[in-house]
Amino acid sequence: MCNHLVLWWAVLPPLIPQETPSAMASLPGIHHVTAITGDAQSNVDFYVGLLGLRLVKRTVNFDDPGSYHLYYGDELGRPGSAMTFFVWPGAYRGRQGPGQVGATAFSVPPGSLDWWGQRLEEADVVVEPVEVRLGDEVLGFDDPEGMRLELVAADQPDPREPWRDGPVPAERAVRGFHSVTLSLAGYEETARLLTGTLGFQPVAAGGPRARYTTGEPGGVVDLLAQPDAPAGLTAAGTVHHVAWRTPDDPSQLAWRERVVAAGYDVTPVLDRQYFHSIYFREPGGILFEIATDVPGFTVDEPAERLGEELRLPPRLEPLRAELALRLPPFTVPAP
Repeated sequence: MCNHLVLWWAVLPPLIPQETPSAMASLPGIHHVTAITGDAQSNVDFYVGLLGLRLVKRTVNFDDPGSYHLYYGDELGRPGSAMTFFVWPGAYRGRQGPGQVGATAFSVPPGSLDWWGQRLEEADVVVEPVEVRLGDEVLGFDDPEGMRLELVAADQPDPREPWRDGPVPAERAVRGFHSVTLSLAGYEETARLLTGTLGFQPVAAGGPRARYTTGEPGGVVDLLAQPDAPAGLTAAGTVHHVAWRTPDDPSQLAWRERVVAAGYDVTPVLDRQYFHSIYFREPGGILFEIATDVPGFTVDEPAERLGEELRLPPRLEPLRAELALRLPPFTVPAP
């Protein structure tokens, strides 16, 4: 690629303001992020035992019921806190790059990053020096399969409550998502989707990175221009899709109409037992979902028992015995 084109990307941050659609508020923020792992046990050990999230649901991939779908989050796995994984044992390692979520960031309290750095290093996780990015302090590291994670101590207070019965003290614990970073070869059309259709507002930019937000906790998305990077390869250690919140079924149908009107192919509404979903690909190739806040993870088991047993939707109950033989066992670390 020509040097002058690389320089153009470096000096022109992707801020494309447009008028927020007046007929509808913006999406509140991230609902969940779904990634891929090849090893259930190491995944549970890391996200529960080290990061201190709660395993709130063990179920199966509804589109591939011979494999687990594990959900982590706060006490109830509230929207905005749910990190989820498709478990495909032995899956080859993917590559993060343009066309993917390049980093998933969790919100932690100000002043806690030194504590987190020490905790991660004691678990043999390689951590990067804390950096200040667009006003926030950021601690970067990878999970056991190389997926990029960040802990962010934002300059704005996060009022969300953490899971208080986990292995991490409440005053240090993860509050939920802070943001996702979308790695893109080109940014303009993605920015127009965010601002012109989904209701995000541009708020900051620096170098090849620009930030958009809904103004709510967990409502931040960064666009990172990486025109010379190899394209991402979706497999173990990469994000499969990012889901955005909407309160209920009527609002989801309204969003579907709006996204279709903007020229995107959108799936019909799909019943995911704990929320309803629609899917489409944004212009950079990343799979987006819009998921309802309701009914939530307590629809099929009480709050105090979340994540303890395999839960299946009614249509898959006849396969329970068969699935139990195919799904690898794992243990959840004690708090």
